[in-house]
Amino acid sequence: MTLFDTIARHASQTPQQPALQGSQGELDYQSLWQQIEQLAGVLQGAGIRRLALQLDNGLPWALIDLACTRAGIVVIPVPHFFSPAQQAWLLESSGADALVGPEHEGWQAAAPLILMTGRPDEQALPLWRRIPASLPELPAGTAKITYTSGTTGQPKGVCLSLEQMTSVCESLALRVAPARVEQHLTLLPLATLLENLTGLYVPLLTGACSRIPSLGELGFSGSSKLDPAALAQALLRWPSHSLVLVPELLRLLLALCANTPALAERLKGLRFVAVGGGKVAPELIGHARALGLPVYEGYGLSECGSVVALNGPGADRPGSVGLPLPHCQVTIAADGEVMVSGSAMLGYLGEEAPAIPSIATGDLGRLDEEGFLHITGRKKNVQITAFGRNFSPEWVEAQAQLCPAIARIVIFGDGRPANVALIQPLPGSQPHLPEQIARLNQQLPDYARIHHWLPVALDQLPGLLTANGRPRRSEIYHHFSRQIDQCLTQGLTGESS
Repeated sequence: MTLFDTIARHASQTPQQPALQGSQGELDYQSLWQQIEQLAGVLQGAGIRRLALQLDNGLPWALIDLACTRAGIVVIPVPHFFSPAQQAWLLESSGADALVGPEHEGWQAAAPLILMTGRPDEQALPLWRRIPASLPELPAGTAKITYTSGTTGQPKGVCLSLEQMTSVCESLALRVAPARVEQHLTLLPLATLLENLTGLYVPLLTGACSRIPSLGELGFSGSSKLDPAALAQALLRWPSHSLVLVPELLRLLLALCANTPALAERLKGLRFVAVGGGKVAPELIGHARALGLPVYEGYGLSECGSVVALNGPGADRPGSVGLPLPHCQVTIAADGEVMVSGSAMLGYLGEEAPAIPSIATGDLGRLDEEGFLHITGRKKNVQITAFGRNFSPEWVEAQAQLCPAIARIVIFGDGRPANVALIQPLPGSQPHLPEQIARLNQQLPDYARIHHWLPVALDQLPGLLTANGRPRRSEIYHHFSRQIDQCLTQGLTGESS
């Protein structure tokens, strides 16, 4: 049964059940199904083949995504956190012939799209058309092109089928089923595949309601700025049963709970909180659960259709990223690399579509005796100290999540007698760093400890972070190599033993 068969069934059996809610209005399942069918017909009639979707989170984003997919039109989400140059490159490289969102050079206005979002007034969205200069070939069955944030200036387009995305969502629904989620709140951009699937498709498969405030209502501005007070107010306004977080959002949520008792009380209504997108310290999950937050770590990547493994009620091992989902198989190569089969993408945009039996993830890991997957680091990031000790910096950086003063941290020790950490402190917290780093080092073996550190503002220097805020290690090392060497030879400010 497809995603749309399921939505149609909900529309028939529970027509008045809320399906989508947002500041623009509310749609029950009957209205949602009618709107999907009507809008799909309009888009098909316009002869659109590939539509770029550049909207804020909200009901319009969800409706257009669903209607395009229903109509067999390839959807190309445009992440708001991409730079203008990256967005322009995405539009050009994808071969998009239609755009819903702000005007871009070379696009012509077409008849606007009229959306009914459960309010008395109709909402008209600008539709832009063009004849693309080139039309890169797509693998047969492509329903969505999701662009990875990557570590280079030009992200890659990952081509996915509706069948693959549905199989991921069905597996997720099974894993989360014991939590009985009836309302999900989207906190991540819908333009990211993770929230697109977990925050929109999974709730619709299970007959739940997806609550979709705008990113501005959640406190997000620009590509990476977040107002904690606004986020707290949004969580109070939109009580829900499930959330999907990245590690940094989990840290912020715990800090908000500590400072806002009313929010901590409200969040006790949560039934499932998934966290992924980076390694998470087990102690951080333990802290969350001590506060009553049902946090479960997971793991995935776009090339595998997003989520590959996830902990859940009844199948949970903190420190792992969970059991592999039923639709895929995970094995560990001889060199420790995690291999995933049964869930491979169709291919990259513009490249000849190969037969992909399995995806080499680039991550190092192991499967324990009960089948839980443990991720230990990135294959290319393994560091070997001057004394021949191997360690993954991601492990130490994850443990540093327990230090409230640290906003970002990147560790370098490859070929060196000691490790140097570049640390971006939270505003006003730098005086607390020495004490917190000393406590962190007590939990680490000597070869993995932070021996020297320097305070740096990584987000203020261009090119050092990916579009969604992850560190670019090689660029950071190139920029700070002199200071790193000085740390080792001169013991500069920030030295920690």
